[in-house]
Amino acid sequence: MASKIKENSTNAYNLKILAASCEVNEILKMISPRWKMQILYCISQGVRQFSRLKEAFPSLSDQVLGKRLKELVDEGLAEKTMLPDTVPPQTIYTQTEKGAALLAIILDLHLWGKKDWGSGPMEFCKFSK
Repeated sequence: MASKIKENSTNAYNLKILAASCEVNEILKMISPRWKMQILYCISQGVRQFSRLKEAFPSLSDQVLGKRLKELVDEGLAEKTMLPDTVPPQTIYTQTEKGAALLAIILDLHLWGKKDWGSGPMEFCKFSK
């Protein structure tokens, strides 16, 4: 993870100016952390367990995966459910309606970029159900 920005730095000042001048920057900041949208997309495609998500992104550390899953749950983009009567206890993640709505926007943005800038094929998550 990146280090925290010093409160008195030029970068911190610029971020405050951006936030004050355009609210879209706050939303972009919330959805832009590395891996976040890819994890949400994989959840939407049926990859719902921590271990399966780890298989989909082998270079992603357990710490970052756990942090991103917590953010998705805290922001209401995904839901965490403990499966009853499982030993060891199992947790699954599912996308919420809010998460589905955000993914629709992200996928539209991808299609727009592909059309206007010729980006390559979409490969959010190569891991299948």
